[in-house]
Amino acid sequence: MSSASRDRLLASAQAFCEAFRQKKDIDTILGLFSSIHEISAIEYGKPILAPFLGQTFAGRSGVRRYFEIIGSCLSYDDVDFSEYVIDTHVKKVSVKGTGNFTWLETGQSWHEVFTYSLDFDEDDKVVRYQVWADSGAAYLARIGALDT
Repeated sequence: MSSASRDRLLASAQAFCEAFRQKKDIDTILGLFSSIHEISAIEYGKPILAPFLGQTFAGRSGVRRYFEIIGSCLSYDDVDFSEYVIDTHVKKVSVKGTGNFTWLETGQSWHEVFTYSLDFDEDDKVVRYQVWADSGAAYLARIGALDT
């Protein structure tokens, strides 16, 4: 693929990450997802650790639900993204993120490094959103046992 394809994928991934960083509303974030393919979101980890972990949220309503659950459990600030890795052949971008997260119910906070993997359709819209994050810290913050 051309460098133009790479540039478009990078711009789409950066727009997605920036929407999250700026705490845009769910409708704005969903607008960055494909409207022509089945979309999904998954944050890896054991479901017993947090309600948004370990299950695939499929379809527009499922992805909306994922972001609603995240918003009901967590707040975040000082999020930054770097180290974008772009594969134009499979239309996928992986990116490293960092930020400070707080479990709302307990008020416990932690700093973490996480990774997004974003698969894109032919219009450079997100089809599959995958997250690898510190599920252990989230769990400890959820139960009020995070050693800060």
